[in-house]
Amino acid sequence: MLSPVREHLRDTFWFAPMAAMAAVFLLWWGCAELDEAIIASLKDSGEHEAVRELMGITQDAKTIVTTVSSAMLTFIGVVFSISLVALQMAIGQLSPRIVRIFIRSRITKATFSVFLATFLLSLLVLTSYDAAADPRLVATVPLIQSLLTLIMVLLSLMLFVAYVNSTLRLMRVAHVVDRITTESFRVLAKTPRSDADVAEGLGEPDEYLMHRGRAGVVRDVDVALLVRAARRYGVVLRLVPRIGDFVVPGTPLLAVHGGRLRRRLRSTVYVGVERTFHQDLGFGLRQLADIGLRALSPAVNDPTTAVQCLDRIVQFLAALARRPLGTVGHLDREGVVRLVQEVPGWTDLVDLGLTELRGCAPGNPQISRRMLAGLDDLLTLAPEERREPLLRHRALLVEIVERTTVEPADRIFALEPDRQGIG
Repeated sequence: MLSPVREHLRDTFWFAPMAAMAAVFLLWWGCAELDEAIIASLKDSGEHEAVRELMGITQDAKTIVTTVSSAMLTFIGVVFSISLVALQMAIGQLSPRIVRIFIRSRITKATFSVFLATFLLSLLVLTSYDAAADPRLVATVPLIQSLLTLIMVLLSLMLFVAYVNSTLRLMRVAHVVDRITTESFRVLAKTPRSDADVAEGLGEPDEYLMHRGRAGVVRDVDVALLVRAARRYGVVLRLVPRIGDFVVPGTPLLAVHGGRLRRRLRSTVYVGVERTFHQDLGFGLRQLADIGLRALSPAVNDPTTAVQCLDRIVQFLAALARRPLGTVGHLDREGVVRLVQEVPGWTDLVDLGLTELRGCAPGNPQISRRMLAGLDDLLTLAPEERREPLLRHRALLVEIVERTTVEPADRIFALEPDRQGIG
């Protein structure tokens, strides 16, 4: 149950800062209580000179706290304004979908959260300064609070350096492509191995559960909750749309086999405005293809970036070459299939990764050469039953290059496999 919630919170930008400010408020309250206890203990012991010394120390620290409180919010605005400009440039060069990398970045959220928490803490500490100048009358001296503020300022500075480094890496295409590939492999590791026979014998469904929410993309499903519900009612559920499909109200969402449900299973299938990596096996290939296509557009004309995308597409397809794909069955604790889910098959993923980039091969020998080398590598790795889509793409690539390239020498050059494109 926590996995979908955690993923949805990672896709938001408000939760981490709000949690950080709530945590720093509780931390400040604890430090304020500790400061009061220290002063009360010193006054009870008659150590008024010690109290006076602490008051002098905190008055010196007050200058720093006041400076932090006045400058931190401005600093936050300037830093993140520059970051948004850099992000906009990266979006224009790569793909609008990389915004998600920025939003889900832990260092981005940590930096923004600590900045806001430091600003809030400095304001709270300023309220703790006692106006009394006589150590016998003072109620509290914010010693621990001031020390905590200085620690938060140092933490903010360190996170700022890490954040600048992370933002600069976001503008490097190699880093973005690597991040997408890493997340794709993470999704693959969490995806159960498919079993083509798992859907056999289900027959016609006894009922359909229709989508009643807003129109949108199926982002993920709460597998654990659906499996428990299916086990309780002795049925098998089948997810009708695939993850990443766009659904509208009134369309079938879940098919029920072997009985009927006496509940509607609300909040088990999550629909949003865009696809996410959480359970979407093909989303990484979609992003890599998008970045490659934009790089090959006349406005950008950067085939080297497209080659980098092809490198990762081939890497991901190579990992899938011998893995069972198609239909996934989710088991209950007794080993009985309770939820059947369709995932992209081998042909689907090969077409997704190669079709659009193959169409850009004419006039880009770097692309045709790299794609031919990648297809040859995949043909070596794939079993016999999976060679057909690879052979089809290879034949279509050769055909389109031969048809569009006039000079024989250029044609021969464009059809020579090369893992670096043109080196």
